[in-house]
Amino acid sequence: MEYHSRIQDLRIDADKTQQEIADVLFCRREVYRRYEKGERDIPVWVVIKLAKYYDVSTDYFLGITSKRQHFPKE
Repeated sequence: MEYHSRIQDLRIDADKTQQEIADVLFCRREVYRRYEKGERDIPVWVVIKLAKYYDVSTDYFLGITSKRQHFPKE
C-alpha cells in the first residue's frame, strides 16, 4: 500500500474533509488534495503532524506496517 492511499483512508475513517485537514496543516485544500492523490511528495513535517493528529505511528502512516500503533508520546 502506498502512503498516499493511507492518508486518504485515515481522513475518511476520521470523518474529516480535505479542507478540515488542510486547515490543520495550515495549507490550501488543493495542496492537501495533491498529497492524497500522490501528485506531490508529502514533507516529513506533514507526516509527523498527521501521525500525531491521527494518533498512529509514522510507520503505519507511510504504509511500512499494517499495525496501527499509537504515536509515541514524549
